[in-house]
Amino acid sequence: MTSASDLQTCTPSAVRDPVDFPSVPYARAAEYFDDYAAEFTRARKTVEPAEFERAAAILLAAYAAGARVFSCGNGGSASIANHLQCDHVKNVRTATDLCPSVMSLSANVELLTAIANDMAYEYVFVYQLQSQARPGDVLVAVSSSGRSPNVVRALTWARDQGLRTIAITGFHGSPARELADAAVHVDCRNYGIVEDLHQSIMHALAQYIRQSRMTADAISTTVF
Repeated sequence: MTSASDLQTCTPSAVRDPVDFPSVPYARAAEYFDDYAAEFTRARKTVEPAEFERAAAILLAAYAAGARVFSCGNGGSASIANHLQCDHVKNVRTATDLCPSVMSLSANVELLTAIANDMAYEYVFVYQLQSQARPGDVLVAVSSSGRSPNVVRALTWARDQGLRTIAITGFHGSPARELADAAVHVDCRNYGIVEDLHQSIMHALAQYIRQSRMTADAISTTVF
């Protein structure tokens, strides 16, 4: 059995599983933050470049063609889906020739609760898509686990109806990552780190697309 004194002297970064953080108690907040940052760096390297490139290409093609992009997620992932609407509408448009049409399916609490109350929570995203999405549109589904029933249902419907799909996942990521055209997956089992990286992925996609439609001079004088 581990004693209190043992906990004070152990070095967590030396004993923890890199995908199970934290695995031991920490006595000092600064030490926890150091290992949190180290796990963030490790997890970031698990994102497959080809999948990130594929996601960027899907979004850029949609924006260039005037297709609509829908985002969705639950809890912390809902805040990322909402933030995606903000950054991909406002920032991508600024100083470019693009005029993105993006809608977060997680943003309208009145509609979400009406669907959840009268039908079931697993329909809150797909029911909105059925009314508003068309073939050629894009669904970006953010899910730390990759298995939320409402996210999986939305991805399945979108795939079957001719939408392009992007899944941004963590943990094991299934089945969402298997359903999507592009699966930007973070191999990590810490919700905070997964959500931090999902937010970074969302920002990086927006900024990459934006700069791809700007001149070198414009990029050098713009604050991103």
